[in-house]
Amino acid sequence: MPELRVFSLLARIGLTCYAAVHLVVAWLAAQVALGDNERADKAGALQIVASEGGAWLLWLIAAGTGVLALWQLAEAITGHRNADPRRRWVRRTVSGVEVVLYGLVAYSAGKTAMGASGKAGSVVASVLGRPWGAVAVIAAGVLVIVVAAWLAYRGARKKFLHDLDFGGASRTLRLSTTRLGQIGWCAVGITYATVGAMFVLAAVRYDPGKAAGLDPALKTLAVQPYGQVLLLALAAGIAVFGVFALLEARFRRL
Repeated sequence: MPELRVFSLLARIGLTCYAAVHLVVAWLAAQVALGDNERADKAGALQIVASEGGAWLLWLIAAGTGVLALWQLAEAITGHRNADPRRRWVRRTVSGVEVVLYGLVAYSAGKTAMGASGKAGSVVASVLGRPWGAVAVIAAGVLVIVVAAWLAYRGARKKFLHDLDFGGASRTLRLSTTRLGQIGWCAVGITYATVGAMFVLAAVRYDPGKAAGLDPALKTLAVQPYGQVLLLALAAGIAVFGVFALLEARFRRL
């Protein structure tokens, strides 16, 4: 059906955009490791995209990843009917997490395209000013860490392969995609865990600036013993995930 072909095209464009954002994030993270003060969170990456390609490219990213988010929302609610009943809820939970991941990129791209600004730190500062604020921020940080652990588990155990269709691909390409996915998902998990830990630290020390996003988390990591080496390794891992996501755009079951 023409509608399905259009949807498939938009979804694959969205996955390609998702990959491109991570490649830019990896490049910015490497700059932080080398002493550059550029922002290295997703908003910063999208600002770089805007300066290079213009607002139209941001709207393309927003539309593509927005379609991905809506698709995964439908999958989380009514999808995966062909899966074993005992595994169906797991697959739907995975789709639910992907709704959030794709949705955040779509929202950030749209907000950046409209010229909006704002920092997570200001939101955290507002929440921490409430009587229940510290508990809420700690809970949010712990939740992010839990999701990060799940992302790393997804990579280490190759769970992402359930979503790929390698029909016609060579054995070398299948093996390469699998290895890239394992490394990339683990690196993304470590990245989110770092952000979650910074949220918890911000609440414990009442320092909203610590929870302003990925940028301060990476800068904090960079100044630790061997931090530069660790951050460069993390940047390489995020880049690997970006390459994997490009391959996923080709092989993802839609």
